[in-house]
Amino acid sequence: MAFTLPRTPSGYDRVFATTRWVAVAILPFLAIAAFLLFAFPARTGELFAWRIAPPLSAFLLASAYVGGIWFFLRVAATSRWHHVKHGFPAVVVFAGALLIATLTHLDRFSSNLSFWTWIVLYATTPFVVAGLAVAQRREDPGTPDAPDYRIPGQVRGALVAIGAGAFAFGAAVFVAPGAATEFWAWQLTPLTAQVTGAVLSLTGVVNVALAWDARWSAFRVLFQAQCLSLTAIVVSLIARRDDLLWERALTPLFVSLVGVAFVLYLAFTVWCEKRLRAAM
Repeated sequence: MAFTLPRTPSGYDRVFATTRWVAVAILPFLAIAAFLLFAFPARTGELFAWRIAPPLSAFLLASAYVGGIWFFLRVAATSRWHHVKHGFPAVVVFAGALLIATLTHLDRFSSNLSFWTWIVLYATTPFVVAGLAVAQRREDPGTPDAPDYRIPGQVRGALVAIGAGAFAFGAAVFVAPGAATEFWAWQLTPLTAQVTGAVLSLTGVVNVALAWDARWSAFRVLFQAQCLSLTAIVVSLIARRDDLLWERALTPLFVSLVGVAFVLYLAFTVWCEKRLRAAM
């Protein structure tokens, strides 16, 4: 269902300059981290904040950063706050979870520049991003783009349910990392288990907003970012397939779920884009 309404008056639905500059400041760190994790997974102990083994854990974290790069690029460039607003709670939860994981496992980290950069970023990012979201909270009057596409209720309900399941599972892995090391699809430490749980929680925090917001324009950037992350995860699972522990029952299930999520999210994004263009 498409709908077309007049554009919001000047002064509404805007992205503050401070929000843009914070996004610009975050981008280089995400890009460098993703590059180091993808290009040098065997040297994370010296080049990254801590030694990550096996490389598949490094690739999973880098895949989340890939989506983050696209998201913050759009924050820096978009003209409307509602295009990106629902991504801010996900960033707060993800960064806050990594801060907790860091403080819980400080003994696992390297004493190098990457660690000090990591700790400063994760000690500040969740609070700065949360502050920006609060400051911008009145900038979205709830008006759709002109034109826009209204996501059907049944589709939104299904995506909320998928997100809730992903968040619950990710939260369980984060809260009980010791148990996760016994059944996960590849070898984990308590620290990498908590990082994995934080990554899995991202889609849940994003999708929950679909319960009250039907505008495709409010989720377009976020689903693009999630499709990029899922693409990176699929490529990672193929490239690092030797890291997978196929004797564990969860392994084929996890790989299958990633594949299904990739297809579904990509199909949903293409479907919404086609309907948006039909309304133009």
